[in-house]
Amino acid sequence: MATLILVRHGQSTWNASNRFTGWVDVPLNHVGREQAIAAAQKISVYPVKVAFTSLLMRAMETAAICLTEGGGVLSGKSPVFKHDADDPDWHGWDLYDGDHSQEIPIFPVQALDERNYGQLQGFNKEEMALKVGAEKVHQWRRSYSTRPPGGESLEDTVARTVPFFRDRILTHLMAGESVLVAAHGNSLRAVIMHLDQLTPDQVVNLELATGVPIVYEIDPQGNVTDKTILT
Repeated sequence: MATLILVRHGQSTWNASNRFTGWVDVPLNHVGREQAIAAAQKISVYPVKVAFTSLLMRAMETAAICLTEGGGVLSGKSPVFKHDADDPDWHGWDLYDGDHSQEIPIFPVQALDERNYGQLQGFNKEEMALKVGAEKVHQWRRSYSTRPPGGESLEDTVARTVPFFRDRILTHLMAGESVLVAAHGNSLRAVIMHLDQLTPDQVVNLELATGVPIVYEIDPQGNVTDKTILT
C-alpha cells in the first residue's frame, strides 16, 4: 500500500489580488508560505519517496516547503530538484544520480502546470466580469470544454495531466512508493477526476483550497482504497 498526497500550492501573490494566473510564474506570498508550512506539518507522518510538481514557481516552492518543514520521518532528507536534461539551459543536472536514503527527488514537469488562461492572464476576475459579463467569465472558468481566448479548457488540462499521472506517478505508487504532488487547482482537479471517477459535470464543481493536503491510499493494482482531506 502506498500514499499519494496532493497539495494545491499555497496562496500566491495573484491569488490574493484575484487575478487570472494560469501560466504566469508568480511566487507564493506570506500567507501561501504559511499554508505550505502547515501542510508540511500535516503530511510529516507519511514517508514520501518521490515528488512531482509543475514548472511554476508557486508549486515548486510549495513542494520544497512541504519536504523541508515537516519534521517527523522527513527529517534529515533533503529534496533535490531533478531537471530535464533536454532543457536548453541544461547544466549537467542529470550527472548526479542521487542517494534516495538521504534525498527526496522532485521532478518538475509541464504536464502538471496550471490551466493556461490565455488572454485572461493578469486580469482581475471581477473586473473582467464587469467588462465582458459575469456569465461569460463563469463559462470560461467553470465549463469543462470551453476555452478562454487563447487558452485551455479543463478538458485540455485533463488530456495532458492524466496520461502523465498514469505513466509516471501511478508507476511509483503501484511499486509501493509514497508520492507527493504539489500542483495547481486545475491540474489537480484533473488527477482527482481520474481517481474519483468523476464526470465532467461533477468535476467542474470541485473546489480545492490552497495548501490543503488530500491523501489517497493506493493498492498495488493502482486502486484507491481510502481518501482523506487534511483540513
